[in-house]
Formats: sequence, structure tokens, C-alpha cells
Amino acid sequence: MGIKIRKGDTVAVIAGDDKGTMDHPRLGRVLSVDEEKHRVVVEKVNMVKRHTKARRQGMKSGIIEKEAPLHISNVMLYDPKAKRGPRVRIQTRPDGTRERVSVTSGESLPKGE
Repeated sequence: MGIKIRKGDTVAVIAGDDKGTMDHPRLGRVLSVDEEKHRVVVEKVNMVKRHTKARRQGMKSGIIEKEAPLHISNVMLYDPKAKRGPRVRIQTRPDGTRERVSVTSGESLPKGE
């Protein structure tokens, strides 16, 4: 079974420290997907601080804040029309192309990138 979340999709965080509430889910855009490790990096979610040392001249040292990966089970694809994270199914069109369809609304979900 393939991963239905792609780079550029809008997702809602449903578990972990960065999850929101049902009324106000924590949303973010997927920056990268690692299919082998089942991890996604979501923009401005799960921020960690990395202490870096200047390795060469001209490089700055200090504390850098960046996104850490989340397990793919902790995020859910977000449907802006339904204003929630629905389950997703893959549907094949008559011309042979495949698209992601929201189970709740029955409408096609927009592509990320």
C-alpha cells in the first residue's frame, strides 16, 4: 500500500506535541516525504533547536531552529472544503489517470507540487 501524502500537500497534525484541537487543527505544508522510514517533514511543525559550530571561515555558529520529521501516522491529509482531515481513497478515471478522492465529500483532493 502506497503513501497517499506527497510533497506540497496540506496536512493536519493529529498526534504528538504539535497536534491542535478538533476545532483548530495544526496545519502545515509537507516539505519532504521519506517513504522508507515513513516520515514527513511539515513546515513550522515539530521545531527543534540545533546548536552548530562554525566549521569554516565565514560560516556562522549559533542555534538554528529547524523542522524535525514526524511519523506519517501522526499526520492526516487536510481537505479545505470539508475543513477536516478525511480518509482518502485512490480512484481511477476513465482515461486511466489516478486521483486522490476524499471519502467524506467524494471530491478530488488538490495536488501538492
